[in-house]
Amino acid sequence: MKTLQFEIQINAAPTLVWKYLWELENYQSWTSVFCPGSYYETSEFKEGNRIRLLTPEGHGMFSVLEKIDVNKFLAFKHLGDIIDFKEKEIANWENAIESYELTEYENGTLLKVFVDTLEKYIPYMEETFPKALLKLKEITEMEN
Repeated sequence: MKTLQFEIQINAAPTLVWKYLWELENYQSWTSVFCPGSYYETSEFKEGNRIRLLTPEGHGMFSVLEKIDVNKFLAFKHLGDIIDFKEKEIANWENAIESYELTEYENGTLLKVFVDTLEKYIPYMEETFPKALLKLKEITEMEN
């Protein structure tokens, strides 16, 4: 497993960037770059709760909201895959983390994303994640 890092400067306050990252309607917009119709399910967006990151066809991952510091930091601990809406734990995903760090600066927010990924997904993530972050930047700055 390898940790990939992506970052982008967004001309908006961290509170607005957070809103566009994690409010479901906004999440669906920027993650559509990965798969149109992507969404998440959780009983509550709260530290320690489970979350399912899904495509409309019922594929994706399930995770725990490992750490949340609103408007500053969020980390998912990935536990396994979802295939046809059914969870399947993956042994080699132990300690696979995906985190989002928001740092305020004079003109807005620096967003850093760290993603632990399997070797076979590295080319896809390196190509797609920057596009998703550009989409996030675009929709966030439209409101600012």
